[in-house]
Amino acid sequence: MVRPYAVKGRKRKRKEEFVDRGEDPEEHGTEDEATLEDEATQGDDNDAKEGEEVLEELPGIPIVPSKQTSNGGVIFVLEKASLEVAKVGKTYQILNSDDHANYLRKHKRDPAEYRPDIVHQALLAILDSPLNKAGRLRALYVRTEKGVLFQVKPHVRMPRTFKRFSGLMLQLLQKLSVTASGKREKLLQVIKNPVTRYLPVNSRKIGLSHSSEKLVQMRDYVAAASDDVDLVFVVGALAHGKIDRDYTDDFISVSGYPLSAACCIGRICNALELKWNIL
Repeated sequence: MVRPYAVKGRKRKRKEEFVDRGEDPEEHGTEDEATLEDEATQGDDNDAKEGEEVLEELPGIPIVPSKQTSNGGVIFVLEKASLEVAKVGKTYQILNSDDHANYLRKHKRDPAEYRPDIVHQALLAILDSPLNKAGRLRALYVRTEKGVLFQVKPHVRMPRTFKRFSGLMLQLLQKLSVTASGKREKLLQVIKNPVTRYLPVNSRKIGLSHSSEKLVQMRDYVAAASDDVDLVFVVGALAHGKIDRDYTDDFISVSGYPLSAACCIGRICNALELKWNIL
């Protein structure tokens, strides 16, 4: 009985001290209330910073930018990339045929058309190529099936796994840009359409599709191009169909067989590396 009485006495004395100082004890609140307020504030901060924490973990780590040469270069445009954001359950996700097949069928959509892994493989093929590391990649653009256009810096190191790549694309489409960790440089950024406003005036825009009747040997095709002209290759990053050839100067096919976007890009990079003697 003595111990509880002593505890109550201390609390009463504490309130009296506030009154003596001309302060309202209700403004300060009890220790439990203060703790709950701190936890609630911390919870709100965590919710607000949830995207930022993912932003620091998921974006690609920029490598040391290679010096671009003054001679000819190459620009890649990946068209019709399947990068669509949807709220699945309680979270927003990039739709893909493996994880969201039931969701897509429920909304009367074909799961086979949702293949963000295609643009992931295509970006890795471009950014990891000796062509890029030698400084010959001038720019890289991606336009989604919904018409969202974004730019990827040549010195970005893309996430290796598809899960981390999907998280990176989700941040990009929601926040419109992804900055380097600890820096203000924007590694990926959503930009205004059309893509032609960012292409050099003297560039040659080349569309690639298996449906084209013009079958070329890529090695000979790029060897005939002048070094003073930047080559722009427009490659489809979609599972089925073909790209629009509205703004292309030429429309070619590099194989008698249907090729994946990554394989097609590999042929282009290999031919340009031979042309510019990049080992």
